[in-house]
Amino acid sequence: MSNVYHVPVMLKECIDALSIKPDGVYVDVTFGGGGHSREILKHLGPKGRLFAFDQDPDALENTIADERFTLIHQNFRFLKNNLRLNGVKEVDGILADLGVSSHQFDAADRGFSIRFDADLDMRMDQVSDLDAKKVLNTYAEEDLHRIFGMYGEIMNAKSLAKTVVTARLSAPIETVAGLKEVIRKLVPKGKEHKYHAQVFQALRIEVNKELEALQEFLLQTVSTLKPSGKLVVMSYHSLEDRLVKNFMAKGKFKGEVEKDFFGNEIKPFQVITRKAITASEEELSTNNRSRSAKLRVAEKMGL
Repeated sequence: MSNVYHVPVMLKECIDALSIKPDGVYVDVTFGGGGHSREILKHLGPKGRLFAFDQDPDALENTIADERFTLIHQNFRFLKNNLRLNGVKEVDGILADLGVSSHQFDAADRGFSIRFDADLDMRMDQVSDLDAKKVLNTYAEEDLHRIFGMYGEIMNAKSLAKTVVTARLSAPIETVAGLKEVIRKLVPKGKEHKYHAQVFQALRIEVNKELEALQEFLLQTVSTLKPSGKLVVMSYHSLEDRLVKNFMAKGKFKGEVEKDFFGNEIKPFQVITRKAITASEEELSTNNRSRSAKLRVAEKMGL
């Protein structure tokens, strides 16, 4: 299953950025098809350890039979507690490949993709009771306006929210095709694909609480990484990238870097990538998902 599950983006760049020590302890917080994890294991010696996280039950089928490897079926927002349950307090490197896997997009019944008609689901964790249908059919108009505007960066978010709320009075919005039909008159001509993608992104981020989970995860990396440990994060849209960039540069998500009494900056990381790394022309031609990927790397400051 793993061969077709997901083609890892910027694999070499991610592995190089981790600067893997053969006897080190590493974490892949977005296991998916296991592409990045398998490559990390190739660089580890007999005493090295790799822990991986994934909340999607489908990803568990890709687990790796290797005594150095442990797959934890949890959202990465629970990073620190789960590592401690496994007897680990500090690690040498953490890798996060954010967003949706190719498998999730390609599995029609998951409702992630605008390409297929399916129930509006979009849950990465199939146990959660909040899905896209529930968001569309129960959220207040002002909340839908906020979600479409903030998470989808949709220009006519207010009109979109009003249209959804009006339509659901007649019948619940339950399928991809049904949603497309409801919003058809709002979609800019010639930009249908982009508009639908923005709507789906907004719903997916809300359903999975992606930005809240990302912030919780990033905050935990400070105490989880050893001094000189590497934080390697790949994001696929500006909302995620902004959070990652600010956190690596300042140790916080907004505002200025804190300073001590003498004016010295107090921040947990040294940024390694002043500018985000993007995929090579060769990779862009073979892996379409790499087109929007931005890779950022930071090193935990020493004591």
